[in-house]
Amino acid sequence: MLSKNAIKFVNSLKIKKYRLEHQAFIVEGEKSVAELLSGRFRVSALYCLESWFRENPDLLKMSSAEIILITAEELARISDLTTPNRVLAVAALPENPGPGQLNFEEMILALDGIRDPGNMGTILRTADWFGIRQLVCSPDCVDVFNPKVVQATMGSFARVSVFSMEIIKLINYAPENTPVFGALLQGPSLSSRTFTKAGILIIGNESRGISAPIIPFITDPVFIPSFTGSNAPSTHAESLNASVANAIICYEIRKQLSENKF
Repeated sequence: MLSKNAIKFVNSLKIKKYRLEHQAFIVEGEKSVAELLSGRFRVSALYCLESWFRENPDLLKMSSAEIILITAEELARISDLTTPNRVLAVAALPENPGPGQLNFEEMILALDGIRDPGNMGTILRTADWFGIRQLVCSPDCVDVFNPKVVQATMGSFARVSVFSMEIIKLINYAPENTPVFGALLQGPSLSSRTFTKAGILIIGNESRGISAPIIPFITDPVFIPSFTGSNAPSTHAESLNASVANAIICYEIRKQLSENKF
């Protein structure tokens, strides 16, 4: 039986204000919850259907979380999904790591004002795919622990460390000669670039791109050319989706660094 207080508490975690107040967030779906239980997060409660509980004894051994068996109807009352899955977890927010915990010998993906939860989730999932384990979000980015972002990562949130800080602060903290790559609408083509050293890759806001104050700090601008056969704006899309641009650039950088035995 799901109490009214439990329903109120879980639903409050869909709002950033209350996630910060309670220092907790929710994770839904069998794959994402499995990643959560296998990772570094402290899980306080699992709201699950009896069928999921019976089928996952090994997974449940990995956690000391309180297990609350509920019905499908009760799950629907706390779920953020159109079609609720069989389990919802409540976990503690991780501490925001400081810049001293960044490893500048590995790639760092820096997001400047990414606002769309779907884009943020896809970018995080892409970073995980390409082995980029450090994600820096500017304070005006959508919250990484927004339920829609967590859902879009398909479990990748559990493997990527997220830092929150101003992008210029990140750049100033980096060791001298750290490359700062920036996805811009002009500059050298991505295919003409040679990547021999890990650095900071900046992806800008969905509509305005990289903020003007950050652009002077970019040492290596990157441009993804269109192949429509004309440079006239009316003949092709104005720009790529931020998450798509990120995936293309991440692929090229990681491919070259791998070939160079970085």
